[in-house]
Amino acid sequence: MAVVCPECDNPLDIDTDLAEEGEVLTCEECGTDIEIVSVDPLELAPVDSEDYDDDDDEVAIDDDEEEDE
Repeated sequence: MAVVCPECDNPLDIDTDLAEEGEVLTCEECGTDIEIVSVDPLELAPVDSEDYDDDDDEVAIDDDEEEDE
């Protein structure tokens, strides 16, 4: 199935039979990481590199909070 990159509108050829939710692809044109959000219907979303973290249970502590303790 042909869809377009949500960042640069470059056509992407994705085999919907092999696509899995959560799979991350890279646009060959702009280099954006794109996650398959849904396979039926096929939905793509750019991966926000600042918010994307494989270790979800890790909590960042602000330096100001450490000084208060």
